[in-house]
Amino acid sequence: MITHDYIIVGGGLAGLAFAQYCRKNNRTFLLFEDASQKASLIAGGLYNPVVLKRFTSIWDAQNQLQNAHKFYQVLSADLQCTLDYPLPLYRVLHSVEEQNNWFTAADKPTLSPYLTTPLVQNTYPSIEAPFQLGSVNNCGYVDTKNLLQQFHHLLEKKEILIRESFNYGDISVEDTIVTYHEIKAKHIVFAEGFGLSQNPFFHTLPLDGTKGELLVIHAPELKLKAIYKSGVFIFPLGNDLYKVGATYDWQDKTDRPTPAAREELVQGLKSFMKSDFEVVAHYAGVRPTVKDRRPLVGTHPLHSNVHILNGMGTRGVLLAPAMAKALFESLEWGIPLDPHVDIQRFKHFYANPYRN
Repeated sequence: MITHDYIIVGGGLAGLAFAQYCRKNNRTFLLFEDASQKASLIAGGLYNPVVLKRFTSIWDAQNQLQNAHKFYQVLSADLQCTLDYPLPLYRVLHSVEEQNNWFTAADKPTLSPYLTTPLVQNTYPSIEAPFQLGSVNNCGYVDTKNLLQQFHHLLEKKEILIRESFNYGDISVEDTIVTYHEIKAKHIVFAEGFGLSQNPFFHTLPLDGTKGELLVIHAPELKLKAIYKSGVFIFPLGNDLYKVGATYDWQDKTDRPTPAAREELVQGLKSFMKSDFEVVAHYAGVRPTVKDRRPLVGTHPLHSNVHILNGMGTRGVLLAPAMAKALFESLEWGIPLDPHVDIQRFKHFYANPYRN
């Protein structure tokens, strides 16, 4: 006898988003979370529709923004707390050439809704920006730590959160049922982030972990009320606390903070901020990134009830709601997945794809 519609493995942003769509559509589920992956918990949580290093738009920006704002608005009401903090974002420009690149980008149809002109004169004495600032619309941050803690607490009260590691060896997959211990479900969705490397169903997919580190600083004289981005980003958390990030390390796959990354962030901050500060926290996590910079969403080619929701990379707060919605609608209503995110795009890489 089937006991649940879904088993969800992974309680980060992706698994959480899928669980929320189940809740809103009266689908039953159990969510497994063992806190082994830190990327969602310690994420910067920033969202913006532009790659500010190259002044290019992100893929499917408008759809992602619309989904995310609606998703976090509903979830904030459910959890009775503020999660989404819209803020202006200012890109520090470093030369006349960068100013010209900004104007060129702002004229492009895909970027003109987000990049504003004219440039903004810097008014903060603690910020050094002799070539002015570029202003980006539709930006802000999501308090991912509070989001995860509150949502997990909600699921615990309903006794549908299981805080233990998922043992892949104990799963049995048949045509119409997935069995795990005493649980019998119609489907199982794996959303383990970088933990995918241990998953026997999907471990051959080209997921690569990118370690990121960030700081929380105390800077009582700074008084910023916006996000500033130069080599690193900084944004206010309240009470004179600011989040600073982030680093990118493609070799180290641990979640241990490192002195080298701390120094990189401190020096990056000092390159454009002239205010005293104290580092009060230092975090690290491994982002689930994909070689083609698109998520991994879809169904196992040999098992029609085994699915994946992963690869949100550095833009999890935007991608997770949109990708969870896409997977849910695909499974429940047969709406085809975008081929840019469907794992079918990697099928030709393997002689025996995703064999368990």
